[in-house]
Amino acid sequence: MPTEALKSLVLLVADDELIIGHRDSEWTGHAPIIEEDIAFSSIAQDELGHSLAWYTIYEQLGGGTPDEVAFSRSPQAFTCCHFVEHPKDDWAYTIVRQYLYDTAEKVRLEAFQQSSSAPLRELASKILPEEQYHLLHSRSWVERLGDATPESHRRMQFALDEAFPAALGMFESFEGEQELTANGVFPGHQDLLGQWLDEVVPVCSRSGLKPPVRQKPDAHGEASAEVARRGTVKRSWAADCVPDYGGRRGKHTEHLKELLDAMQMVYRLEPNARW
Repeated sequence: MPTEALKSLVLLVADDELIIGHRDSEWTGHAPIIEEDIAFSSIAQDELGHSLAWYTIYEQLGGGTPDEVAFSRSPQAFTCCHFVEHPKDDWAYTIVRQYLYDTAEKVRLEAFQQSSSAPLRELASKILPEEQYHLLHSRSWVERLGDATPESHRRMQFALDEAFPAALGMFESFEGEQELTANGVFPGHQDLLGQWLDEVVPVCSRSGLKPPVRQKPDAHGEASAEVARRGTVKRSWAADCVPDYGGRRGKHTEHLKELLDAMQMVYRLEPNARW
């Protein structure tokens, strides 16, 4: 088993979970209704707990302790995608981002359940049920707001247009990925991207929203409607939809530094303290 590549995979998953958890927590006390205050606080707590579980596996593979890895690294040492580090923005953007992220988590964890790596299989099976509840929550909001009123549709479509290129960054490849694919650890990000698209495009369409993707023509020059088997539908992006890559290689937006300055402040004051 290629240990260094596996560590890289585990770390990027942990980083994604930590940062999206922090962003979700920012809705506590600010959500539009009290039920969503509670819901997003709960989701944030789940995501932070999942990040701890992934960081624990990272430590078992020879990395640092969860606290050291989460609270003492510089932004350049993080491998989260740009998508999770963007500010929460308005409610429409948060819902769209959460839905796109939750769906990616679902397909990723389902793939991990078939992994040749026992730690990935075991943890994926443990946390997938919680992530499925997250997905049920965010998907219901997308379906509710997508075409509820002209104003809700406008806001949701704008959010989808803003979020989609950054969401593609969740599937950016990383060093050692081909090794892991060859060893059956996971099928690779391009495979997961296809599975993700097969789920999010129909949901968005049913909700009155148009993601910036289109099906590629088949050999006969027609767009195939076949979706029964994963990977059979080939899609391309609109010209102005450029995948937002860089995060998996330590290149981040200014938003991550601002987030880490706040999140790591107490730990950095006394890194050897015991709580």
